[in-house]
Amino acid sequence: MANIIDLDNLSVTFHQKKGTDVKAVQNVNLKVEKGDIYGVVGYSGAGKSTLVRTINLLQKPTAGSVTVAGTVLFKDGQQQVDNKELQEKRRNIGMIFQHFNLLNETTVAENVLFALKHSSISDDEAEEKVLKLLDLVGLKDKANAYPVQLSGGEQQRVAIARALANDPEILISDEATSALDPRNTNQILDLLKDLNKKLGLTVVLITHEMDAVKRVANKIAVMQHGVIVEQGNLRDVYLRPKEELTRQFVGGSLAAIETLRAFDLGHLAPNEQLFQVVFSAANVTKSIILDLYKQLGVDVSMLYGNIEVLGDEPVGTMFILVKGDQKELDSVVDLLKGKDVEVTKIDDRGIWND
Repeated sequence: MANIIDLDNLSVTFHQKKGTDVKAVQNVNLKVEKGDIYGVVGYSGAGKSTLVRTINLLQKPTAGSVTVAGTVLFKDGQQQVDNKELQEKRRNIGMIFQHFNLLNETTVAENVLFALKHSSISDDEAEEKVLKLLDLVGLKDKANAYPVQLSGGEQQRVAIARALANDPEILISDEATSALDPRNTNQILDLLKDLNKKLGLTVVLITHEMDAVKRVANKIAVMQHGVIVEQGNLRDVYLRPKEELTRQFVGGSLAAIETLRAFDLGHLAPNEQLFQVVFSAANVTKSIILDLYKQLGVDVSMLYGNIEVLGDEPVGTMFILVKGDQKELDSVVDLLKGKDVEVTKIDDRGIWND
């Protein structure tokens, strides 16, 4: 499938008055295919929002190129389209944010209608379209209400309807669920997934919450200090994380770390080894611990375990403490990998090592 977004060797550097440069984005390559829900995840300050703002040139890159829907918008340090064409291209890219940015003095319908004020359609057509959009996001009965009368989740639905007013092919969600409670967060994420399916909408999901990405995305990029440290299909990255930061984000690892702090990993005996085990749907029902005991004769204790749904697939994570001689410990990795289970050793500092 063709790419709808191509960011090639993209960099954004901010020049400060004091003479120091801030490299917000550094040599990033990102390819988003039409129909993707592409999650870009990282901690605050990773450069996620700066990166996505280059897609519609709200942030001009310092270097690299930006191609959207087959049109080169930026290359060789220069904008490649005139401002009129850029405005037209921007209508093809809807955006929603953490703060809903609604007009409090106007009704829900008027907020959505505002996005159509430069449209060529008639007033009657515009009003009909607004009602269809509100129906699409489940708010047709709130058309005459004011934003202050709505919950946070409902306000974000209005913002989504407004972002869809010009029939964009791409929707950028920049931390759009960060201000919402868990229930509203899941409802908005499910709405985005539904719109992706119904409209063929390509979604770029910017978040610091891995749970959001796991719920709806099919692809992921992990950012740190302006660099994409890992990217690919969500399932592959989740089951086979290569980088330390990624391992912290996936598989319940952050919760696991908190749990494992109760154990003094710095004083493991020579015959003890801690492993992280990640297994997919095909292996969820298999007794991994029992197999280790039966086939290797090792003593296995589960320190942490969790099964969650990745997209529509159950995936499990365990941290196990194995006791045995060195030959038996070395055999653990080979045995588990032979069962299509991802396994990594954890050293006495709690740092992942292959």
